[in-house]
Amino acid sequence: MLPRILKKATVISSGTNTTNMDIIQFLQYSFIQKAFVAGSFVALACSSLGLFLVLRKMSLIGDGLSHVSFGAIALGLFFGLYPFYVAVPVVILASILILKISEKARVYGDAAIGIVSAVGIASGVILASLSKGFNVDLFSYLFGNILAISASEAILSVALSGIVMLVIYFFYWDLFSATFDEEYAKTTGIKTNLINTLLTILTAITVVLSVKIVGIMLVSALLILPAVTALQISKKFKTALILGGLISLVSVVFGIVVSFFLDLPAGATIVMLNAMLFGLAILYKKIT
Repeated sequence: MLPRILKKATVISSGTNTTNMDIIQFLQYSFIQKAFVAGSFVALACSSLGLFLVLRKMSLIGDGLSHVSFGAIALGLFFGLYPFYVAVPVVILASILILKISEKARVYGDAAIGIVSAVGIASGVILASLSKGFNVDLFSYLFGNILAISASEAILSVALSGIVMLVIYFFYWDLFSATFDEEYAKTTGIKTNLINTLLTILTAITVVLSVKIVGIMLVSALLILPAVTALQISKKFKTALILGGLISLVSVVFGIVVSFFLDLPAGATIVMLNAMLFGLAILYKKIT
């Protein structure tokens, strides 16, 4: 609705408006600038982590933690707190709990994700039923709305995404070794348990940041699609890491542009562009 109103206002004020003028006006909106900056940083964090998660066969953890974030955001709204301040620590604890359940209870990783995910989504539903006043706000988090991101949310997204990427940079070889051969990594002195915990914590932070961009329902797509698309084009890890980042950036930037001018949901548009790029990557792989 907001993009549509702004576009109408632009047309009225400029009379015969051209496409070039539309784009110039579009780039001058502060909420678009915030969406581009926050979206770009989160996109890079998602693509970087996504590659490690896909290769370690942990792709579903993003989906599970997004369900936990639903419960955590509902908890924050229920008590009148800023949702992200509640969601970040709660989802981090949930990610650690998934690891502990897998290790101590001898439950397979996907089952542990399913358990924590079910509890998270059930908690959110119960809280929503107890207080009907915030159901509209909670609904907006389900499908995301990057065009409505606030200045504080943009700063938080940039800061936390920057931290995620810095940690990946400094622990790159440990993460790389543990991803491809965990047993060998142990023999070389790498603390694989610490690396696994670190990876899940980084994923938890990234999932919470992605909620505002694509929504709780589509977070796992932002983690998985750029990574699997890059892997279709290149089998070299570093090349795939760079390609994944570019693919994620392109999908977020063009997703914001397309959603604005066509008045479509931004989160769903970003995911569909990711899916289209994945399809093109498969076609490229078959041709070459």
